[in-house]
Amino acid sequence: MEQYKITGMSCAACSARIEKAVSGLEGVSSCSVSLLTNSMGVEGTASDSEIIEAVVKAGYGAEKKGEKLSSAKDKEDELEDRETPVLKKRLIKSLIVLLILIYFSMGHGMLGAPVPKIFENHLSLAVLEMLMAIIVMNFNKKFFVGGFKSLFALSPNMDALVALGSGASFAFSLARLFAMAEAMGEGKHELVMSYSMDLYFETAAMIPTLITVGKLLEAVSKGRTTNALKSLMKLKPSTAVTERDGKEIEIAIEELKIGDIFIVRPGENIPVDGIVVDGSSAVDESALTGESIPVEKEAGDKVSAATTNSSGFLKCRAERVGEDTTLSQIIKMVSDAAATKAPIARIADRVSGVFVPAVIIAALITFTVWIF
Repeated sequence: MEQYKITGMSCAACSARIEKAVSGLEGVSSCSVSLLTNSMGVEGTASDSEIIEAVVKAGYGAEKKGEKLSSAKDKEDELEDRETPVLKKRLIKSLIVLLILIYFSMGHGMLGAPVPKIFENHLSLAVLEMLMAIIVMNFNKKFFVGGFKSLFALSPNMDALVALGSGASFAFSLARLFAMAEAMGEGKHELVMSYSMDLYFETAAMIPTLITVGKLLEAVSKGRTTNALKSLMKLKPSTAVTERDGKEIEIAIEELKIGDIFIVRPGENIPVDGIVVDGSSAVDESALTGESIPVEKEAGDKVSAATTNSSGFLKCRAERVGEDTTLSQIIKMVSDAAATKAPIARIADRVSGVFVPAVIIAALITFTVWIF
């Protein structure tokens, strides 16, 4: 299975759309897109360029996993959770402004909570609510940019629902604000009071804030998945001691080739799969097999990457390096599992792919009927 990193997805409708686009290519036998890990697993004979082009045409970004990575450190950096800290900051800022907005709109407007004298005027209070709603919507502008972009591309996603819901609340409230200003200019104070009860600026701010809570929880779950992969990667040392021209030198593990002789001292992790050519020791293989008792190794025995040399001195010959080691195969299997979905998840994504556009069409029809 070839794996690709996908960018631009926001909901199950996005993953369903990508799956449909890639599955339609000649030579693709199966395609699975995971929204949780922003990854795609593809089996078949289609070329990388064809698959990436299909994803781009669907309105998203794609690149083959590991294509630009040269070391284990690069692979760990790729798995670094950079989304959660950004979402946390965005959520905190949004919540602070939203709570102030709710205090003014509901606390004062409905319950009579004290506010500065200038905001006892209904018009000035409405302007303040509008400004605070704009601030929250600006914090979460990603929803609006992605949502309206998907609408213009005729491929609506969850961001489109958020943008339409929040945008409609804001537009309706803004219209009422202008009506309030006109009524106040004509001295119709009762009408001003009536219009002030129809403001929904707090709703326009609350929708993207609540969705950000869901996005944060999703990012935390995604981070746990990548942390499991990073923990596996950290089992493998980044360097190895090898014999070259009768001398012991330390090299990057990526430079170790099949047939090279490497040395493992007590307490060190074995860098690659190999065969013991000299020495004897007890090797802790619990990281791979779960066996808690160290296994005795001597000349002719096999050793595996990420296991620990507990006591003696070992000189080994590299047999499997890079992606061919047992540990790398385990990491690949875990990564493939993260990129695939259970059958019930596939059904849910197909339903979402139909449900999101249906809701948007229904909302637009309702809004058009209400306007005219």
